[in-house]
Amino acid sequence: MRERPKIHATRLADASGFLHVEEVDLEFSNGQRRTYERLKGSGLGAVIIVPMRDDDTVLLVREYGVGVDRYELGLPKGRLDRDETVEQGANRELKEEIGFGARQLRILTTLSLSPAYMTSMTHVVLAQELYPERLEGDEPEELEVVPWKLSELHKLLGHEEVSEGRSIAALFIAREYLAGRFRPGA
Repeated sequence: MRERPKIHATRLADASGFLHVEEVDLEFSNGQRRTYERLKGSGLGAVIIVPMRDDDTVLLVREYGVGVDRYELGLPKGRLDRDETVEQGANRELKEEIGFGARQLRILTTLSLSPAYMTSMTHVVLAQELYPERLEGDEPEELEVVPWKLSELHKLLGHEEVSEGRSIAALFIAREYLAGRFRPGA
Protein backbone atom coordinates (compact mmCIF):
# COMPACT_ATOMS: atom_id res chain seq x y z
CA MET A 1 0.00 0.00 0.00
CA ARG A 2 1.35 3.39 -1.00
CA GLU A 3 1.95 5.96 1.76
CA ARG A 4 -0.50 8.89 1.71
CA PRO A 5 0.86 12.34 0.90
CA LYS A 6 1.67 14.53 3.93
CA ILE A 7 -0.67 17.46 4.56
CA HIS A 8 1.46 20.46 5.53
CA ALA A 9 -1.34 23.00 5.99
CA THR A 10 -5.02 23.69 5.36
CA ARG A 11 -6.75 27.05 4.96
CA LEU A 12 -9.94 28.49 3.56
CA ALA A 13 -9.60 29.54 -0.06
CA ASP A 14 -10.79 33.07 -0.82
CA ALA A 15 -11.22 32.32 -4.50
CA SER A 16 -10.75 29.17 -6.49
CA GLY A 17 -10.06 28.68 -10.15
CA PHE A 18 -12.05 25.46 -9.90
CA LEU A 19 -15.15 26.13 -7.74
CA HIS A 20 -17.14 29.19 -6.82
CA VAL A 21 -19.84 29.57 -4.15
CA GLU A 22 -22.98 31.13 -5.58
CA GLU A 23 -26.02 32.34 -3.62
CA VAL A 24 -29.39 31.67 -5.25
CA ASP A 25 -32.54 33.53 -4.13
CA LEU A 26 -35.60 31.34 -4.79
CA GLU A 27 -39.35 31.67 -4.45
CA PHE A 28 -41.32 28.43 -4.43
CA SER A 29 -44.85 28.01 -5.87
CA ASN A 30 -46.34 28.29 -2.35
CA GLY A 31 -44.72 31.73 -1.87
CA GLN A 32 -41.91 30.55 0.44
CA ARG A 33 -38.59 32.31 -0.22
CA ARG A 34 -35.16 30.89 0.54
CA THR A 35 -31.55 31.65 -0.27
CA TYR A 36 -29.44 28.62 -1.09
CA GLU A 37 -25.70 28.32 -1.62
CA ARG A 38 -24.28 26.06 -4.28
CA LEU A 39 -20.87 25.22 -5.66
CA LYS A 40 -20.65 26.36 -9.24
CA GLY A 41 -18.08 24.60 -11.34
CA SER A 42 -15.97 26.76 -13.60
CA GLY A 43 -15.49 24.09 -16.23
CA LEU A 44 -17.47 22.59 -19.08
CA GLY A 45 -18.42 19.40 -17.28
CA ALA A 46 -16.57 16.21 -16.61
CA VAL A 47 -16.27 12.63 -17.80
CA ILE A 48 -16.01 9.33 -15.97
CA ILE A 49 -14.91 6.47 -18.16
CA VAL A 50 -15.62 2.74 -17.91
CA PRO A 51 -12.65 1.26 -19.84
CA MET A 52 -13.33 -2.36 -20.82
CA ARG A 53 -10.21 -4.43 -21.51
CA ASP A 54 -12.47 -7.30 -22.61
CA ASP A 55 -16.16 -8.21 -22.24
CA ASP A 56 -15.85 -8.67 -18.45
CA THR A 57 -12.72 -6.79 -17.35
CA VAL A 58 -12.85 -3.10 -16.43
CA LEU A 59 -9.68 -1.12 -15.70
CA LEU A 60 -9.84 0.84 -12.44
CA VAL A 61 -7.30 3.31 -11.05
CA ARG A 62 -5.97 3.77 -7.54
CA GLU A 63 -5.62 7.50 -6.91
CA TYR A 64 -5.16 9.71 -3.86
CA GLY A 65 -8.27 11.68 -2.91
CA VAL A 66 -7.45 14.73 -0.78
CA GLY A 67 -11.13 15.12 0.24
CA VAL A 68 -11.02 11.83 2.16
CA ASP A 69 -7.21 11.78 2.68
CA ARG A 70 -6.72 8.25 1.36
CA TYR A 71 -6.24 6.26 -1.81
CA GLU A 72 -9.45 5.39 -3.63
CA LEU A 73 -10.08 2.71 -6.21
CA GLY A 74 -12.35 3.99 -8.97
CA LEU A 75 -12.73 4.83 -12.63
CA PRO A 76 -10.62 7.25 -14.65
CA LYS A 77 -12.23 10.70 -14.76
CA GLY A 78 -11.53 14.34 -15.37
CA ARG A 79 -12.76 17.73 -16.49
CA LEU A 80 -13.46 18.54 -20.12
CA ASP A 81 -11.19 21.05 -21.82
CA ARG A 82 -12.48 23.98 -23.87
CA ASP A 83 -13.39 23.04 -27.47
CA GLU A 84 -13.39 19.33 -26.59
CA THR A 85 -16.30 16.93 -27.12
CA VAL A 86 -17.28 14.46 -24.42
CA GLU A 87 -15.75 11.61 -26.44
CA GLN A 88 -12.51 13.52 -27.06
CA GLY A 89 -12.22 14.36 -23.34
CA ALA A 90 -12.89 10.74 -22.36
CA ASN A 91 -10.23 9.45 -24.75
CA ARG A 92 -7.70 12.06 -23.55
CA GLU A 93 -8.31 11.16 -19.89
CA LEU A 94 -7.91 7.45 -20.68
CA LYS A 95 -4.55 8.09 -22.33
CA GLU A 96 -3.38 10.29 -19.45
CA GLU A 97 -4.57 8.11 -16.58
CA ILE A 98 -4.29 4.48 -17.75
CA GLY A 99 -2.15 4.60 -20.89
CA PHE A 100 -4.86 3.44 -23.29
CA GLY A 101 -7.05 5.04 -25.92
CA ALA A 102 -10.37 3.60 -27.14
CA ARG A 103 -11.57 3.01 -30.67
CA GLN A 104 -15.17 2.82 -29.48
CA LEU A 105 -16.67 5.39 -27.06
CA ARG A 106 -20.35 5.58 -26.10
CA ILE A 107 -21.97 8.13 -23.80
CA LEU A 108 -24.30 6.15 -21.53
CA THR A 109 -25.79 8.89 -19.35
CA THR A 110 -25.03 12.00 -17.32
CA LEU A 111 -24.81 12.03 -13.51
CA SER A 112 -24.93 14.82 -10.96
CA LEU A 113 -22.77 14.56 -7.87
CA SER A 114 -24.93 16.45 -5.39
CA PRO A 115 -27.78 18.26 -7.16
CA ALA A 116 -28.84 20.15 -4.04
CA TYR A 117 -25.43 21.85 -3.71
CA MET A 118 -23.47 21.54 -6.96
CA THR A 119 -24.03 22.51 -10.59
CA SER A 120 -21.49 20.13 -12.13
CA MET A 121 -22.51 17.20 -14.30
CA THR A 122 -20.45 14.14 -15.24
CA HIS A 123 -20.87 12.19 -18.49
CA VAL A 124 -20.56 8.40 -18.13
CA VAL A 125 -18.65 7.02 -21.13
CA LEU A 126 -18.15 3.36 -21.99
CA ALA A 127 -14.75 2.77 -23.66
CA GLN A 128 -14.13 -0.40 -25.67
CA GLU A 129 -11.55 -1.68 -28.13
CA LEU A 130 -8.66 -0.29 -26.09
CA TYR A 131 -5.20 0.23 -27.58
CA PRO A 132 -1.96 1.33 -25.85
CA GLU A 133 -1.24 5.07 -26.02
CA ARG A 134 -0.01 7.37 -23.26
CA LEU A 135 -0.34 11.14 -22.94
CA GLU A 136 1.26 13.29 -20.26
CA GLY A 137 -1.33 14.02 -17.56
CA ASP A 138 -1.53 16.42 -14.64
CA GLU A 139 -1.43 13.79 -11.88
CA PRO A 140 1.39 14.31 -9.35
CA GLU A 141 2.17 10.58 -9.30
CA GLU A 142 1.57 7.64 -11.63
CA LEU A 143 -1.82 6.01 -11.10
CA GLU A 144 -1.96 2.28 -10.46
CA VAL A 145 -4.19 0.46 -12.96
CA VAL A 146 -6.22 -2.35 -11.37
CA PRO A 147 -8.20 -4.82 -13.54
CA TRP A 148 -11.55 -5.92 -12.06
CA LYS A 149 -14.22 -8.32 -13.34
CA LEU A 150 -17.65 -6.74 -13.80
CA SER A 151 -19.08 -10.14 -12.92
CA GLU A 152 -17.54 -9.59 -9.46
CA LEU A 153 -18.85 -6.04 -9.00
CA HIS A 154 -20.62 -7.13 -5.81
CA LYS A 155 -17.19 -7.89 -4.25
CA LEU A 156 -15.86 -4.45 -5.21
CA LEU A 157 -18.62 -2.79 -3.15
CA GLY A 158 -17.09 -4.17 0.06
CA HIS A 159 -13.55 -3.05 -0.79
CA GLU A 160 -12.18 -0.58 1.80
CA GLU A 161 -10.85 1.77 -0.91
CA VAL A 162 -14.17 2.08 -2.79
CA SER A 163 -16.53 4.88 -1.77
CA GLU A 164 -16.74 7.25 -4.76
CA GLY A 165 -20.40 7.28 -5.78
CA ARG A 166 -19.93 8.23 -9.43
CA SER A 167 -17.59 5.28 -10.01
CA ILE A 168 -19.99 2.85 -8.34
CA ALA A 169 -22.99 4.19 -10.29
CA ALA A 170 -21.08 4.22 -13.61
CA LEU A 171 -19.96 0.61 -13.13
CA PHE A 172 -23.54 -0.55 -12.52
CA ILE A 173 -24.83 1.48 -15.49
CA ALA A 174 -22.16 -0.01 -17.78
CA ARG A 175 -22.82 -3.53 -16.54
CA GLU A 176 -26.54 -3.16 -17.21
CA TYR A 177 -25.89 -1.67 -20.65
CA LEU A 178 -23.48 -4.48 -21.60
CA ALA A 179 -26.02 -7.08 -20.41
CA GLY A 180 -28.71 -5.52 -22.62
CA ARG A 181 -30.90 -4.41 -19.70
CA PHE A 182 -30.31 -0.64 -20.13
CA ARG A 183 -30.55 1.43 -23.28
CA PRO A 184 -29.48 5.11 -23.17
CA GLY A 185 -32.37 7.42 -23.96
CA ALA A 186 -34.95 4.62 -23.75
